[in-house]
Amino acid sequence: MVCPCDLHVDRVARKLGLIKRKQTDWQTAIELTENLKKLDPFDPVKYDFALFGLGVEENF
Repeated sequence: MVCPCDLHVDRVARKLGLIKRKQTDWQTAIELTENLKKLDPFDPVKYDFALFGLGVEENF
């Protein structure tokens, strides 16, 4: 699976240094997933909800 990279996930992942690419595209989702694999190689997509939730918060 590949972690989806919507507006909220993208914003938080960039702030956390999980994404370096300038544009948001398929390669960005792959980059994010590869970096999340460093945290959990068996289920990196589980962080999607947490990243999304933080992105929805206006003060993050």
